[in-house]
Amino acid sequence: MTREAVMNKVQEIFRDVFDDEDLIIENETNSEDIEDWDSLEHISLIVAMEKEFSMKFDIKEVNKLENVGEMIDLIMRKMSA
Repeated sequence: MTREAVMNKVQEIFRDVFDDEDLIIENETNSEDIEDWDSLEHISLIVAMEKEFSMKFDIKEVNKLENVGEMIDLIMRKMSA
């Protein structure tokens, strides 16, 4: 799967979790950019991504992430492992 394809799937997940079909994310998008992105929504995002990409994230991996681009990089690394 290409990075662009992963980004498109992550975009869909964000739109579903935040119930906003107009939401557009970029590599630099972080929790400060989306008003409703709190700790509970963060967990929902992680769970949805684990389900979509059939993988599990370690809590240490997730805690290091600073933006959407880093999440996509992590997904890409796990898919190629």
